[in-house]
Amino acid sequence: MSEEPRKGLFRRKPKDPNKKPGRLAQMRQVYELSAKHNKATPWLLAAAILGCTLIGLMIGLLIGGTTAIFTTILGFMVGLLLGMFMLGRFAETAAFAQMDGQPGAFGAVLNTARRGYLMDEKPIAVDPKSRDLVFRSTGRAGVVLLSEGPKGRSAKLLAKEKKRHERILPNVPVHTFQGGKEEGQLAMKQVVPAVQKLPRKLNRAEVLAVRNRLAALGTQGSRPPIPKGIDPNKARPNHKAMRGR
Repeated sequence: MSEEPRKGLFRRKPKDPNKKPGRLAQMRQVYELSAKHNKATPWLLAAAILGCTLIGLMIGLLIGGTTAIFTTILGFMVGLLLGMFMLGRFAETAAFAQMDGQPGAFGAVLNTARRGYLMDEKPIAVDPKSRDLVFRSTGRAGVVLLSEGPKGRSAKLLAKEKKRHERILPNVPVHTFQGGKEEGQLAMKQVVPAVQKLPRKLNRAEVLAVRNRLAALGTQGSRPPIPKGIDPNKARPNHKAMRGR
């Protein structure tokens, strides 16, 4: 006589594939990504933590008394913060290395400029022959257009989009950048700093109005189709990993 399997209170629940990983799981992913591209990652992190701890201990011993306990703990905490900062930088470099050469990589990097910027999910302009791309992000500095492709070829597509945006948004600053490895172009690690250095000209209400205006224009079929093989969503990095969180 067969017995039905018991349905106990402690039976494991099936894992939800859509559930986001916890903080520890995220940190492990960041570390694994960094160590994969930089074999010295564990040694550099250990050196940062141990170095700061020893400095705290030495300062405490020089002062004397029970101060060494507190300065050692303080040095250890400073070492952890320094290690977290270093890990974030290592992960950013590793993520850029993974995306290098993939279509839509510069759009993925532009999407990490989170300080008041909102980026369109897809390129706003695509050359069907050359597959040069133009991405757009909107923020307090105005509209940011970033091209991806060879300098001379993508410049024409970028200039065309700039004129179109200046025509439909005459009072809004339109900034243009070229992403690539040629002279005069921005490398992936330079994109976000360049965008964040732009002077702020709009308030939040004006940014929202610009976004709504661009969204309304986008629904009228002005956005070109994306050729096969170009999917910036697949090239998008883990934002928390990029920041070391």
